Order: sequence, then structure tokens, then C-alpha cells
Amino acid sequence: MHRRCCRGGATEVADIAGMADWDGDIAAARALQVELAEKVSLRDGYAKPLRTIAGFDVGFEDDGATTRAAAVLLDADSLQVLASEIARIPTRMPYIPGLLSFRELPALLLALEALPQAPDLAFVDGHGIAHPRGLGIAAHFGVATGLPSVGVAKKILVGSGSEPHQVRGAYTPLRNKGTQLGWLLRSKVKCNPLIVSPGHQVSMASAADLVMRFTRSYRLPEPTRLADRLASRRDEDCADGA
Repeated sequence: MHRRCCRGGATEVADIAGMADWDGDIAAARALQVELAEKVSLRDGYAKPLRTIAGFDVGFEDDGATTRAAAVLLDADSLQVLASEIARIPTRMPYIPGLLSFRELPALLLALEALPQAPDLAFVDGHGIAHPRGLGIAAHFGVATGLPSVGVAKKILVGSGSEPHQVRGAYTPLRNKGTQLGWLLRSKVKCNPLIVSPGHQVSMASAADLVMRFTRSYRLPEPTRLADRLASRRDEDCADGA
């Protein structure tokens, strides 16, 4: 089993995230996103058959002063929970639209490190390439760890698409300036569609089907649904976890 997958482990988490100490240089962070986005692979690179999957999400405590990341490891066939971990660190930077991954990734990597093994595929609450510079939290996470990843978000960050039919599993393309960034996926009837996009080592063609493969009766797929509950300690409803 692989316990470490993050190029050196938890001691180098801040460097992996791309910003050891936030200095307020927004332009530099955006430039780094463009650089890292070039490392994203949109070819399927996950294990077949999948043995384990994991969900990752982030919440905040102490009025935002503490970042709380959750990781949940599941058996890919039975969806039995094999392990769950929470990592807490002091919040290192304020919320800045488009730079969310720099704020959340250090804690996510620590939560990943705490799992007994790395998953074959990671589902991350947030966007993959459906981001203004092609590097949402799921894509940043995938590049930093080398793990295949998919972004599962609740709202559009960039782009537009037509509403999918009110049929479970229906999806339509999310596009921006003619380029497809992901899918609008109707994972549960009468709920808003999810925004699904490849993160790393997952193709556009596979992303929505992978999410539906691990979705049961709730709006969110099981990996991020369970991580969402741990990270945010929220009750489930149609707008969020259900």
C-alpha cells in the first residue's frame, strides 16, 4: 500500500501547493496557475478496474481562522468506507476568487497523507479544468499529487451550458468561448445539476460517467458527499449534500 504520494510527504506540503507563504502577489499566483495547468493530463490514467476511490472537501472553523480538510477512502465496488481523516491547519490566505486552491490545498494534502493508502481515483469538491486558467482545486490537487482526479462542484465558475433533462444521469456540455470545460450533470431529479470537470489523468469523456458510477440516491457522489459532511458538518439537503 502507498501511504505517501505527495512528492516528499507532509513536510513539503506548502511547497507542493505552490505557495509556502502567501505574500499577497495575486499576479504571481495566477501565473503559477497557468504554468501548472500545462501539466494537467486529460487522458484516462486511473487504474482499471478501480479498487479504491476517495472524496476530498474543505471547510473552515474559528470564523475562518482554521482550515478543515476531510478525506474519505472507499472501496470502489461496495462503497464501504475504509478510512476517513480530518486535517486542520491555520488558514494561510484570504478567500480570493479564482485562487481557492492555494488556500485549501495544503490542508487537503495533509488529509490525504493521513489516509492508510492513496486512492486509485480522487473526487474533489470543486472544479477541475472548469476554471478561468484551467486549474481549479481538483486539477491542482491532481498535479500536486500525481493522482487521477475529478472535480465535482455545485456552481459554475466559468462557462455556460444548457440545462440537462430532468432525467437522472443526463448531462450537457459546459463550454467557454467554444472550448469544452466539463459537464452539467443531473445526478438527482429536481435538484440543480452538478458541475463536473476533469482534474488530472481523467478524460472529458469519462468524467461525468465516473461521477454517476458512484452516485446513489443523493445529489453528490458518495466520495464527496461523505467528505462534505466531515468538512462542513452540514445537514444534507437538495442544495448541498443530498
